[in-house]
Amino acid sequence: MKKILFASIILSFMASAAWAQSTLKGTVSEEGTNTKLSDVFIRDINSREVSITDKKGNFTIRAAAGHTLIFNSPGYKSDTLYLVDMAPKKVNLATQSITLRAVNITATRTEFNPRAEYPEVYEKSKVYVMSPSTWFSGEGRKARRLKKYFQHEAEQRAIDAAFSPGYVGSLVPLKGTELENFMTLYRPSYSFLRSNNRESIVAYINDSYTKYQALPPDKRAPQPLKQ
Repeated sequence: MKKILFASIILSFMASAAWAQSTLKGTVSEEGTNTKLSDVFIRDINSREVSITDKKGNFTIRAAAGHTLIFNSPGYKSDTLYLVDMAPKKVNLATQSITLRAVNITATRTEFNPRAEYPEVYEKSKVYVMSPSTWFSGEGRKARRLKKYFQHEAEQRAIDAAFSPGYVGSLVPLKGTELENFMTLYRPSYSFLRSNNRESIVAYINDSYTKYQALPPDKRAPQPLKQ
């Protein structure tokens, strides 16, 4: 009898937890212009659920009241949303004042292994020939877009590691804001890093510094993003 009562309590708890966590819907726009933003990465820091906005800026994510969501998109300031309720949300992201990823240059970025952190995304992204539902399902499409986002993020972190402030600063006589501006202007691509060895990267940095010195002073800083 005690076992049956215990099992009933567990089932009741699981049912209430499933009921408490439901689907949150919303849109993400650019602050000041109301332009809908696609490919905004959304993460629930309580449950580790993830999602991404579609072409119209819409998103859905499994969440619950009391959870906190983080919104990230290249070129925009991250935003945090604490869920008081599950009513549809409208999120506005402010643009960064300088070019892509300049804000991350001095940050320490941890190793990113999305396959280990989000295995369910990779499982849902699979397409099976004999299962047409995997071709067109909303969850499958979202998972495949998340995979592309993860790939881009992993590549950018690899660039951060190879093109770090400590390493670049050891090769060129720049510090502080000047070093940040130089690294933003001449940030290499992932494909360049993959196809060149250490000696070639050193040559690239030195050549870029020569070009940087030749620029007029007003051109040695990243230009603000157009509003």
